[in-house]
Amino acid sequence: MAKLDTREWLLTNGLGSFASGTVCDARTRTYHGWLIAALSPPSQRTLLLSHVDASLEVAGQLYALSTNFWMGGAIDSLGYQLLRSFEIEPVPSWIWGGNNWQLSRQLVMPYGMGNWGWETGAESFSSPTDNPPSKISKPEFCNRVLIQYRYEGAEVATLRLRPLIGDRDFHHQQSASSGLYFSSVVGQQQVLLQAHRPGWTGTPWQLRWTAGDYQPDGVWYWNYYYPAENRRGLGDREDLYSPGYLSVKLQPGDLLTLEARVGLPQPWQPDLKPQDFEQAVIAEQQRLSEDLGLGAAGDESEAVESQILSNNPKSHSQAEPGNEQNPKSIWQQLLRAGDQFIVTRAIANSPTVIAGYHWFNDWGRDTLIALPGLALTTGRFSLAKGLLEAFGRYCSNGLIPNTFPDADSQPIYNSVDASLWWIETLGLYLEATQDWDFLASQYPVVRQIYKNFCTGTSYNIHVDATDGLLTWDAPGVAITWMDAVIDGQPVTPRRGKAIEINALWYSALCWASIWAEQLDTGTTANSTKLISQQKRYAQQIVQVKRSLQKFWNPALGYFYDRIGPDDVPDASIRPNAVLALSLTHSGFRGDLARSVLQVARDRLLTPYGLRSLDPADPDYVGTYSGDRWYRDRAYHQGTVWSWLIGPFIRAWKRFYDSQPVPFDWHPMLDHFQEQACIGSISEIFDGDAPHHAEGAIAQAWSVAEIIRHYND
Repeated sequence: MAKLDTREWLLTNGLGSFASGTVCDARTRTYHGWLIAALSPPSQRTLLLSHVDASLEVAGQLYALSTNFWMGGAIDSLGYQLLRSFEIEPVPSWIWGGNNWQLSRQLVMPYGMGNWGWETGAESFSSPTDNPPSKISKPEFCNRVLIQYRYEGAEVATLRLRPLIGDRDFHHQQSASSGLYFSSVVGQQQVLLQAHRPGWTGTPWQLRWTAGDYQPDGVWYWNYYYPAENRRGLGDREDLYSPGYLSVKLQPGDLLTLEARVGLPQPWQPDLKPQDFEQAVIAEQQRLSEDLGLGAAGDESEAVESQILSNNPKSHSQAEPGNEQNPKSIWQQLLRAGDQFIVTRAIANSPTVIAGYHWFNDWGRDTLIALPGLALTTGRFSLAKGLLEAFGRYCSNGLIPNTFPDADSQPIYNSVDASLWWIETLGLYLEATQDWDFLASQYPVVRQIYKNFCTGTSYNIHVDATDGLLTWDAPGVAITWMDAVIDGQPVTPRRGKAIEINALWYSALCWASIWAEQLDTGTTANSTKLISQQKRYAQQIVQVKRSLQKFWNPALGYFYDRIGPDDVPDASIRPNAVLALSLTHSGFRGDLARSVLQVARDRLLTPYGLRSLDPADPDYVGTYSGDRWYRDRAYHQGTVWSWLIGPFIRAWKRFYDSQPVPFDWHPMLDHFQEQACIGSISEIFDGDAPHHAEGAIAQAWSVAEIIRHYND
C-alpha cells in the first residue's frame, strides 16, 4: 500500500475485552492493542499485549513488516509499504508480500464465556440462545487472542516475532521506570508474564506458540507515538516492554499459531495446536449463526474454513468500485456489529451493553435506546428481557442508573430520562412478546418510577402540579442525553421542562394505563387498586397532552427545546423535537408534527444522522476536534449524532406515512463498510460537510438504530 491506511478494526469477546488496530498495522491510539482484557467484566480493562513486531528473512534479505509511529514524527519500520491486502471478514487478515514470498497474518478473539447465563428473577435464561439450560452454573471467563501466520514462497524463510507488552489501564499510557519490571518464566513453547512495581503485582498471563525458538532478552522500546490522541489533546507517548523474541523456520505452506491468554497455566489446558485458530473462527461463526440466524451453521462453517485455508483475502482498498454487496450480506454484517456490544456484567451476573468502543462502559440510557435494535429486531427476546430486568433491579428512588463506573462500585444515577426510556423499552418488549408474567414482575418498578417522579426525587425532578409536566432543576449538572459539562457548567443547559423528557413522560403514562388494565385480574383487592391507578393515569394523560402544546413555537413552526424554570422557552432548533415525535404514544397534533419534521429535514438532517443544533444558531459549532474543552463544547452544539436517524425515520413514517423517508442510506452504509472502523458505525460526525467521523469508532445505539430500520 502506497500510503498509511489508518482505518480501524475491532474484535470483541462478549466480556468487554477487545483487540483493535489499523489497516496499516500501526497503532494510532492508546486504545489499540491485541489483548485489552476486561478483568472484571466488562470493567477493569487492561492492556497486556500491545502487538507483535514481525520481520521475515528470505534468501538472505530481511523484510521488516511492522509499522510504528515514534515521537518526533518518525515512522519506522515501513512494513505498510509491503502490505498487499487487508480484509475484515471472517477475521482481520493482512497479507505482506515480495517478488517471491507472501506472509499472511490473521487475528481472532474467541468468545470469552464458558458455562454462562444470566439469572432473571426466578427464571433462568441464557444468551446466546433462547433455550435455557436446566441449570446454570457460575460463568467461566476466558480472555485470549489467537494469531496465525502463513508463509508461502519459493524458499525457506525465517520469521522473527517480538511481542510488545504492558500492564496498564486502557485509558492511560505506560512509561518505563526503575520500579516497573516484568517477570518472565519460560516453559515449553510458552512464557508466563507478569508486571511488578513496589507494592503492586500485575495480571499473570501466558504467551504460547506452536513452533520456534524463543530467546528472552528483556528490552524497553521508548516513545511510541499515538497521533490520534495528539489530535484529541490527550497523552500521546508510550513505552512498551519486550520480554524476548521468537524465531521460526518456515517452509512454504507452513502455519504458526500464537495465543495470548490471561491467567496461569492450568493442568487441563491442552497444548496449543495450529488448528486451534481455525476451530476458534468456526466456533464464533457457529455461535453467531445460532444467536442471530445468519444461516445454516454447517454451510457457513465450510465457507469460513475454505477462506481460512486459502488465506487469500480481497482487500477493501482493492475492491472494485460500484461492486455493491447484496442486502443480505450487509444485514449479516450489521448483526455481527451489533453483537459486539452485548456483554456480561460479572458482578451482577447479568447482560449489559457497552455504549461504545473503545472507551465507553455500559450506560443505562444508551443500553435502553439501543435495546430494540440489538435485541427486539433481531429476535433475541430473552436478551431483551435480561437487560430490562437487570437495569430495573438497580432502580433507586425512581431512577435507573445512567452509568456504571469502571470498577465494582455503586452505579451513578445522573439521568432524568433513563427511567422513562426503561418504561418505553419495556413497552416495546411486551408488544413483541406478550410476556405478561414479566410485566407483572416489573410493574412494581413502573410504580416506583411513577411515584418518585410525581412526588419528587434527586436533582429536584418532579411533576409540576400546575400543568402535570415533568421538570427538574439542579445547577451545575446535565442529566438529559445532552450531558456535556465544562468546569461545572453544562454546555447545553436544559433545566426545566425539556421537550423529549415530557414526551417520554406522556408515553410512560399511556403505557402505565394500558398495563394497569392488562394486569386487572378481577380479584377484588387487586382489581380495585389497579382500577384506581388506571383512572389516575388517564387523568394525567389528558392533562399532560394539553400541557404539551405549550412547547409549540408558531414563529418557527417547531417545538421549543425546553421551558426553563423561569418559564422562559428556549427556541433552539434541536433534534429533541424529533425524539418527542418518535415514541410509541404521541401527544402532538399531526399538522404540528409535520411542520417540525420539515424543519428538521431542512436544518438538521445530514447523510449521517441529525445535527444537534441548527447551523444558523449563533452557538453552532461545525467541527468536533481539538482538546477536550473544545470537543465538549461542540459535542451537542451542532455535531451530528448517527443514532438520531432512527427517531427521524420513525417520526416521518408515522406522520408522513404515504411519503418516502427523505434519507439516502448509501453514505451511511459506505461508512459502515469502508470507513473509520470497518464494520461498525461511529458515534458522531462533524456538523459541517464533509461530515468527518469522530468520537467512538463503534457506538451501540448508532449500530442499533441502523439495524432497527435497515429494512425501511
